[in-house]
Amino acid sequence: MTSFADQMGFATPLPVLLDEHVLDLPDQLLDLLPVGVYVCDQDGLIVRYNRAAAELWGRSPEIGDPTVRFCGSYRLYGVKGPLIPHAKCPMAEVLATGQGLRDQEIIIERPGGTRIVALVSIEAIKDRFGCVAGAVNVFRAKPEQPAGRPYLNGRGRDSDAILQSLPVAVYTTDAAGRITFYNEAAAQLWGVRPELGKSEFCGSWKMYWPDGMPLPHHECPMALALKEKRPVRGMEAIAERPDGTRVPFIPYPSPLFDASGALIGAVNTLVDITDRHEAEQRLRESEARYRGIAAIVESSEDAVVTKDLNGIITTWNHGAARLFGYTAEEVIGKPITILIPAERHDEEPSILARIRCGERIDHYETVRQRKDGSTVDISLTVSPVRNPEGKIIGASKIARDITERRRSEEQQRLLLRELDHRVKNLFALASGVVAISARSAATPDELASAVRDRLGALARAHALTLPVTSEGGKRIEQSTTLHALIRTILSPYEGQTDIERARVAITGPDMRLAGGLVTTFALLLHEFATNAAKYGALSTSAGHIEIACSEPDGQFALTWRERGGPPIDSPTGSEGFGTMLARATVRDQLRGEISREWEPEGLTIRLSFPRNRITP
Repeated sequence: MTSFADQMGFATPLPVLLDEHVLDLPDQLLDLLPVGVYVCDQDGLIVRYNRAAAELWGRSPEIGDPTVRFCGSYRLYGVKGPLIPHAKCPMAEVLATGQGLRDQEIIIERPGGTRIVALVSIEAIKDRFGCVAGAVNVFRAKPEQPAGRPYLNGRGRDSDAILQSLPVAVYTTDAAGRITFYNEAAAQLWGVRPELGKSEFCGSWKMYWPDGMPLPHHECPMALALKEKRPVRGMEAIAERPDGTRVPFIPYPSPLFDASGALIGAVNTLVDITDRHEAEQRLRESEARYRGIAAIVESSEDAVVTKDLNGIITTWNHGAARLFGYTAEEVIGKPITILIPAERHDEEPSILARIRCGERIDHYETVRQRKDGSTVDISLTVSPVRNPEGKIIGASKIARDITERRRSEEQQRLLLRELDHRVKNLFALASGVVAISARSAATPDELASAVRDRLGALARAHALTLPVTSEGGKRIEQSTTLHALIRTILSPYEGQTDIERARVAITGPDMRLAGGLVTTFALLLHEFATNAAKYGALSTSAGHIEIACSEPDGQFALTWRERGGPPIDSPTGSEGFGTMLARATVRDQLRGEISREWEPEGLTIRLSFPRNRITP
């Protein structure tokens, strides 16, 4: 079995059996080794590594970290440049097959972006039953070709054969820059086969700098290395093939010297970085999409919030700040329950449970709490947030304020109830008109005429509440006086009682009504008249109504007194919708007060409001 000394090329033997006992080696021994050593268990988790390994990786991963498997490097690349996922790296292959390997080349990229070519030797660690229990990787930086040696082992033919077999582009020039050799990989990268001894500095058809500017051959990195007699590193260029395709690459030109130190030529290695550029382009596109999405989220009128699976807030947009009153600095890192009223805290565990199952929650209507303690009706849409591996790591919430919608729905319900009440009142009023007219009509024609006249009076009263349209198309509110409106509303009931008394009497000061006030008073008076026709003074032939107006101390008062109707008792139980609507109209629109007194001889209604609510 292979020893550490054999794998590392040590002159002094250092026998170490690669079995499960390698895990028992002291850290001091591993840290003394001049090469990187690390050990993985059968699942690929790193359980041991030494100081040299951390230096080669450029980082020190945490032992047993499940996010770092098979290798502690930042990224790995093949010698041709393609990215190698850690799950497909040499260590992963040895763990899967149990077959070791020696001196395999691989490129390690450190977190800072620097790269090294490493030689890795890996052996499987097997238990006493022969099952793979892990693996140990011994790796080191690949030594560079010593300067001044243009051929391997001093034999040009062997050197050319080796260079020809390399999977990366390699070519050489003489001291004047004329190409003397290139391998097949170089010809494929260039898309052309240059003429040996004539083509200078580089075999590509055309070259460009990364910004797209033309790069003359005599200014390329190889020309610079020959001119300044030094290796050139850290430059990128683009080779254009005759068919127009372009290949980004990194050159590594190094001058060659003979035994006397005279410049005899140069060797250049070209690393195709097309895959890296494509990956960087995808990353830029992803970042651009992310920035675009982030900009949309940030400018959204809706509140957009994300949280982790513990309910801790992780992001907070301006819409959330406007809706809930907290800044991002005040809430990020705090539990989402600061937005949930205490009586609704049981909602959060249920939402998180559904998110963990991958469920999306649409249009969930609930109540949330602002910073000032006030509550707001919202509609929630909650979606799972996944990491690149598809694992659910949190939730995003979009909250929309539906306070106005709720208010509109409530107003709509109120209007529908009012419409239903008004329609029923109209039917009752029509029935009362027919009943009153029948008492004084001697023939069917007289009844029809009386009913027609009274319904016509009701129609004229209703017309007073509607705006008219001028010739210019503008809607103009009508105006009238309070006394005129009272007479119009009560005109269907006018006439004499059985004791030759006027059914309706109006006394006191009058006032002008305009705009919405006509509608307001028409609704109130219509309510009073309808109830009187159904239950009060207008339901009998002897009943009459006295309406007295007065103006005490800046107030306008109206007293509606019914007499001669059937005896009544004070109502019990909840008040009707008409009574509730009348009270709301007086309180909200007129800023006034209304009261009712049920006396045996009849109902008395007192209405008062500030005079300045009616006139400026």
